Amino acid sequence: MALPRFFRPGVAWFSRTLFFRRVGPTVMPPLERMMVRLTKGRVQLSGLLLPSLVLHSVGAKSGLERDVTLMYCPEPTPAGEQLLITGSNFARDTHPAWTANLMKHPDAAVSVHGLRIPVHAELIADDEREAVWRTLEENWPGYRGYERTSGRVLRIFRLTPTATGDQLAAATTVLRAARNAPDAGRTTRRRTSSSA
Repeated sequence: MALPRFFRPGVAWFSRTLFFRRVGPTVMPPLERMMVRLTKGRVQLSGLLLPSLVLHSVGAKSGLERDVTLMYCPEPTPAGEQLLITGSNFARDTHPAWTANLMKHPDAAVSVHGLRIPVHAELIADDEREAVWRTLEENWPGYRGYERTSGRVLRIFRLTPTATGDQLAAATTVLRAARNAPDAGRTTRRRTSSSA
């Protein structure tokens, strides 16, 4: 279960502090890996605070699978469940490696509540960024502060499940349950852009 909305502004503020931006990149990844091992992928540490997933992408240079735990924002659409992820990289001035992976290999997978779901990643176009930022900040107040602090344009991706048949039904069930969980940080905003 994600952190109740009441507490999110305070946690969001703390996550943007210089202290967290310095300590987070060192402390969070090993803690996330430990939690994934202990729960066999069913729980991400950050998932206790906000909706989280494990992204499984193909390395842009290595060609090997790379895993990273990320916050995501649910994006329900008439066509189905989609997810938004942002390359904030703790407000550092460089893009995280996983964004280059998705730009080179947009077909990837995510794990949500232990279920691995194949997805296709689409980099959000300039004409859609403002609407997408509004959706992101409805779910995580002040999140765009990372972009201002980093001094770069953050890469935002929309992940669309590519599963079919029973696998798609299972993925849809898990994503809807995660979105509809109490205090899951979902948004009721629908996409207004027709770009895909």
